[in-house]
Amino acid sequence: MQFSQNAVLSCQILAAHPLRTLLSIAGIVVGVGAVVLMVAVGQGAEQRILDRIGRMGSNLITVNAAPARLMIGRYRTVATVTTLTARDARAISEDCPHVVAAVPAVYKSLVVHWEGRNTTTTVIGMGADGFRVRSIPLAAGRPFEAEDDRLRKRVAVIGQTVARNIFGAADPVGQDIRIGRVIFEVIGAARLRGTDATGMDQDDVVFVPLDTAMRRLLNVPYIQTIYVQAGSSGWMDRVERDVRELLRERQRLSEGHPDTFTIQNQHTLIKTEQDTARAMTLLIGSVAGIALLVGGVGIMAVMLMAVRERTREIGLRRALGARPRDIRVQFLVEAALLAGSGGLLGLGIGIGAAVAAARLGGWNAAISWSAAALALACSMTVGVVFGLYPALRASRLEPIQALKFE
Repeated sequence: MQFSQNAVLSCQILAAHPLRTLLSIAGIVVGVGAVVLMVAVGQGAEQRILDRIGRMGSNLITVNAAPARLMIGRYRTVATVTTLTARDARAISEDCPHVVAAVPAVYKSLVVHWEGRNTTTTVIGMGADGFRVRSIPLAAGRPFEAEDDRLRKRVAVIGQTVARNIFGAADPVGQDIRIGRVIFEVIGAARLRGTDATGMDQDDVVFVPLDTAMRRLLNVPYIQTIYVQAGSSGWMDRVERDVRELLRERQRLSEGHPDTFTIQNQHTLIKTEQDTARAMTLLIGSVAGIALLVGGVGIMAVMLMAVRERTREIGLRRALGARPRDIRVQFLVEAALLAGSGGLLGLGIGIGAAVAAARLGGWNAAISWSAAALALACSMTVGVVFGLYPALRASRLEPIQALKFE
């Protein structure tokens, strides 16, 4: 018999038992759908994390004035260290090659007032270059400049969450707000930025000039953070080493003495997040692969049942001249059709579930067509492999014995 005739006959046989056919491909459907869904969710989550890290700035190295400890899977500062100053930032900018800018910053949670409304937010005092280094675009107004910082002007740029909480629908630019006990003029509003990699709201913040924050708001001589921007991504590790050596030298730390600061390399953070997301995707994908194997066992069970039910049919075809190879091809085609239909159905369900999950999660659907094609190919392979034994068993039946079977 021709292959096309085998395919048509197999379709007719499978269509004659729709419930059994559907049950036999259920494992394949679940396996392929789970692979497509989990890979899409994993890649979507990974891309969302990378976008959040990217919104923190490009080629960024963050120096925090405190040692960090591992808490709940993340390094967090646990003490206040007063040894880091604005002069350290200037030294990094001047003495470290391949550094584009080093922006000092201080921050504290304070209450902001406007016409009877108030909100508690994070007030960040930073150098004027911070808007460029940290990739903070403005939706309205202007950022403060180096001259504003030098003159310690009481000007502020507010985030969208702060603007919404205290101004509502009113235009914040040009308004006077009170931060603590000091009056500031709002000269700009930052564009919506969303949350960062740690889940913190980047819009619930007020930016003021560094010297203004240190002298008029916080009355401190030290800083808490330095944002260092490398000239290119290829120099990130070199810049990290140079910054660490310079700060240890300036703070006169002897060999073997632990750092009194923490350096976070943006590339290291990205790699860590990527490795975590990929490990989770691989783990869940492995579980989906087990579902594919279970589906293959289901196909083999159904095919063995079909061999038993169609023993007289096999004997009649052999008596009429069908070769063992024809019988093998017939049953392999049926197994491939079962696996292929299950794979296509699982592919459709997986894509639909991935799109729905992306909409619920608030990110773009990241369908991996290579993973989908691989899952479909694996389903076909599983079907053929698990259908091989029933096909061999059917082809080895002797015509006389098969015709006598009841």
